[in-house]
Amino acid sequence: MKILMVRSRVKPEHVVDVEATVQRLFAAIERARPANVRYASSMLPDGETFLALLQVEEGTENPLPALPAFREFQERLKAWVASPPVAEQLTVVGSYRLFG
Repeated sequence: MKILMVRSRVKPEHVVDVEATVQRLFAAIERARPANVRYASSMLPDGETFLALLQVEEGTENPLPALPAFREFQERLKAWVASPPVAEQLTVVGSYRLFG
């Protein structure tokens, strides 16, 4: 099972903007209820770095880019980041109810 982890450090003055946009994004995801995907966003203790985890079921495409709220978040994030996001592919070697 593969998980995509994306870390994004944002400019301090945009932390509130990111939080509000992420909340709208997750509300849109809840309404759409896309299949074959697990997605989470968290803030690290520094208060400026966000961590997103994305799991898409093998053999399927990521359904999130089809959501207008996701595309809006991606576009707006470009102006809010302090440095380019860092994406890494993780391989799960063990999980209890966190990943499917």
